[in-house]
Amino acid sequence: MASFEIRQFSCRSDNFGVLVHEAESGTTIAIDAPEEKPILAALDEAGWTLTHILTTHHHGDHVDANDALKARFHVEVIGPQKERLKIPGIDRAVSGGETIDVGGIAVEVIDTPGHTLGHVSYYMPQAKALFAADTLFSLGCGRLFEGDPAMMWESLQKLRKLPGETMLYCGHEYTATNAKCALAVDPTNVALRERAGEVEELRREGLPTLPVLLEREKKTNPFLRADDPSLMAAMGMEGADPVDVFAAIRKKRDQY
Repeated sequence: MASFEIRQFSCRSDNFGVLVHEAESGTTIAIDAPEEKPILAALDEAGWTLTHILTTHHHGDHVDANDALKARFHVEVIGPQKERLKIPGIDRAVSGGETIDVGGIAVEVIDTPGHTLGHVSYYMPQAKALFAADTLFSLGCGRLFEGDPAMMWESLQKLRKLPGETMLYCGHEYTATNAKCALAVDPTNVALRERAGEVEELRREGLPTLPVLLEREKKTNPFLRADDPSLMAAMGMEGADPVDVFAAIRKKRDQY
């Protein structure tokens, strides 16, 4: 039976690096490659050798270390088909709907455009882990740099369908600011207020707010609840198209 260990660490100013290790096979996967030095440090501390990079999208703060890590470890770089020409060092292009074998680990590829047009998220059922990068954040979602609200709302609904016991890993530490916006649009949500208090305490102690159970996000993240009548009512948008509700929340978040 597969035995997984997942390590998360800080990169750059507010990025997260993530390593997924399976003990029996020795497979070690980096989810994106924001910065070489902290990834090397995390590998060294764990005593692991990098074998693969799973790239979610083409932005520099997610691919900057691809070439350096590939040169050092001769890893396989996997990334979205729709952005293959923008992914440094890419060896294998994948598309949503595929379940791929990554060093013996089954990985489901989910098309999640919105932040970029070709963004994908990766779900590992055996590890009960979702790597959503810049599509879904705790209490937030990614900016719409290339896509539109309808596109992102559809992407978020795909992620919302995953099992609640899934651990959510994201690309950035944005939760504290996200919490302020979430409370502004959904002030009576008890679960949200509890999560916001927890986030405040974690940040005060210099600790990360991620990963987090997807079930908690389903109850607290306004971007996952744009079709929830209680949230619509809180925003004065009863009966509105969920895409319009989502767009209104995104517009408000852009002001923070």
